Amino acid sequence: MSETEYDVVVIGGGGAGLAAAVSAAERGASVILFESEGELGGSTQLSAGMFTAAATRVQKELGVDDTVDRFFQHYMDLNQWLLKPGLVRRFCELAGPTLEWLLDLGVDVPAQLSGNAHTPGLCRAGVEDVWRAHVPKDQGYGLVQVLDKARKAAGVEVVLHTRVEGLLVRDGRVGGVVVDGMELTAGAVVVASGGLAQSPELVARWFPDALRAGDSLFVVAAPGSRGDHLAFGEQVRASVSGGGWGLMLPTAEFVRSHHWQAGFPPASRVHVNRHGRRFMDEDASYAVSGGLIDAQGGPTWMVFDEAARQALPEGYADWTPARVEELVGTGAVVRADDLASLAERIGVPADNLAATVARWNDQLPQGSDTDFQRDQTLAAKGATAPLAAIAAPPFHATRVLPAELVCTHAGLEIDVNASVLDEQARPIPGLFAAGEAGGGVLGNRYVGGGNAVANALTMGRLAGQSAASTARQL
Repeated sequence: MSETEYDVVVIGGGGAGLAAAVSAAERGASVILFESEGELGGSTQLSAGMFTAAATRVQKELGVDDTVDRFFQHYMDLNQWLLKPGLVRRFCELAGPTLEWLLDLGVDVPAQLSGNAHTPGLCRAGVEDVWRAHVPKDQGYGLVQVLDKARKAAGVEVVLHTRVEGLLVRDGRVGGVVVDGMELTAGAVVVASGGLAQSPELVARWFPDALRAGDSLFVVAAPGSRGDHLAFGEQVRASVSGGGWGLMLPTAEFVRSHHWQAGFPPASRVHVNRHGRRFMDEDASYAVSGGLIDAQGGPTWMVFDEAARQALPEGYADWTPARVEELVGTGAVVRADDLASLAERIGVPADNLAATVARWNDQLPQGSDTDFQRDQTLAAKGATAPLAAIAAPPFHATRVLPAELVCTHAGLEIDVNASVLDEQARPIPGLFAAGEAGGGVLGNRYVGGGNAVANALTMGRLAGQSAASTARQL
């Protein structure tokens, strides 16, 4: 083996980077990890930690019959087969074993049904045919803590507050990194530096649809998500996959923080389009809800009544009784004494809005929803009490739109070994990528229920294994 300072260098200490570092060390590689921020975890630590996977021990203990084939078919169908089937098949095959690896490391996903992303267990959080979202105790923070413990046990060195400046390329292969103006040699490099959501310039170039939210746009990705992977890719003429794609969560126009801080809108609400007609299950998965809103061709509104406003819980930044009252004065929430006046103020046909609310009241408070099946969604979330009617004046409305930018999908194109591909689709020797930095697994439709976390940890683990094998061959 040639003389190198480390077998593997990992760029980025989020879920993908930690999984890569631990798995490379498990293969006997010497590993150093550089993290640009002051702590490990990245966007994974900020997430609910949900992990989508098929044929897991958690599913089996709960009697859920699932297979990799079903997972693959669902994943490809939802993404309209715009992704490479071979890469997605590899992801679907490895997601389950990666979850088992995490469980063996100490991650706790109890064998119980979960009604939401914040309750540990098996959850339905997408539009899948069976429940695949595995919610760990302590959520994303818990995942990071377990991986960091494994990282320490494996002897992986970490350098915080250090942003890698570039790749070290010699004789047609990547053989290290440039950091703090110095060259550090390695047998292989894993790029796991996150996405590009925190760079307005790169968002405008690679995910311009996010800009349609205008002043309502806000970002919840980790601070280090500055698109460094794209600069590394330019050095070696890497191919980029997933341009134009990302995850935007629908939210009220006045919200500027994650729902954990902002709070939740009233359960008794109806979403209407510019024609005053209901067009969706108000609790539809974010795998499809943003697309449903975009398809309306104009403003969409959330309508609720005074009883719903007063029933909002305290302790949140936005969705509280007092805050909504305050927003009425700013125009971010529209209020009227009757539905006809509300319709006039939000620019929708009054007769249509009245008929929409009447039909909603005829069904949802009775526990049914023949039009949009929201009763089924509520049941999957563990709701038992019927919703209250939308009937107590004054009535309220606020714009609802995809405005919360969670992750971006434009990454360095990878193959089934997590090798980065060049513009001719050839593996670039010594270079691997995973997570948002690795393109090709996250598609035009987010597959809900832990798609990004599963991608980060599954492909991160694979990248670490591949990098260690490459380093041993030198």
